[in-house]
Amino acid sequence: MVVPLADAIAELVHDGDTVALEGFTHLIPYAAGHEIIRQRRRDLTLVRMTPDLLYDQMIGMGCAAKLIFSWGGNPGVGSLHRFRDAVENDWPVPLALEEHSHAGMANRYVAGASGLPFAVLRGYTGTDLAAHTPTIKPIACPFTGEVLTAVPAVNPDVAIIHAQRADRAGTVQLWGITGVQKEAVLAAKRALVTVEEVVDELVPRPGQVILPPSTVDAVAVVPNGAHPSYADGYSVRDNDFYREWDAIARDRDTFLDWMRAHVVDAA
Repeated sequence: MVVPLADAIAELVHDGDTVALEGFTHLIPYAAGHEIIRQRRRDLTLVRMTPDLLYDQMIGMGCAAKLIFSWGGNPGVGSLHRFRDAVENDWPVPLALEEHSHAGMANRYVAGASGLPFAVLRGYTGTDLAAHTPTIKPIACPFTGEVLTAVPAVNPDVAIIHAQRADRAGTVQLWGITGVQKEAVLAAKRALVTVEEVVDELVPRPGQVILPPSTVDAVAVVPNGAHPSYADGYSVRDNDFYREWDAIARDRDTFLDWMRAHVVDAA
């Protein structure tokens, strides 16, 4: 259950997989994403409600063939330049897009975690997303006739999250802003959790999410594995890096030089 990160990625993530690396504001699994880059996975469909710097890096290093998402950007700074380059110029490879709303993506994960084929919500009204996204369809309520929106369940081949702790049996504990990490794990065929530490006993925390061992295929101990995001109770957000990334990612050569120095050759 507790294995080295490189072994977990080699076992669980394959070329062509649909992979969700989830985390909202904090607990973003950067270390796991970097290991996917180092192992040169290709043709991935990346799923994430809020792709930010990690997916910019993975897209720029040629890992992704498609992105399923609801918002993309460098929070508080601006655009994701490697994301934009892939969409606008097919560099380093073309990137297909499937765009949803936050509510739509969250409901897709919930449907996947619940074993349902699709989710129904009031949403997308007044937008043109349905005209550009074939996985958004109107549906009539069988009881009232109200026209609602249906979106298909998302069931990733692999879900990867970062958490604060796990015990030696593989029970995972996370807290703080938890986003859709639980739903992503429960919806996925395989799941990897990187953690700050493994402990003998998980002390209860207010607002905690507990994932039992039966929901997780592997746990990897990666202290500070969410950097430059943060893990509540363990680290703080590296705001300077988010600002610095804008200049790093604007130029292809500067980006590649940085990735080689800090990710590819930094293991």
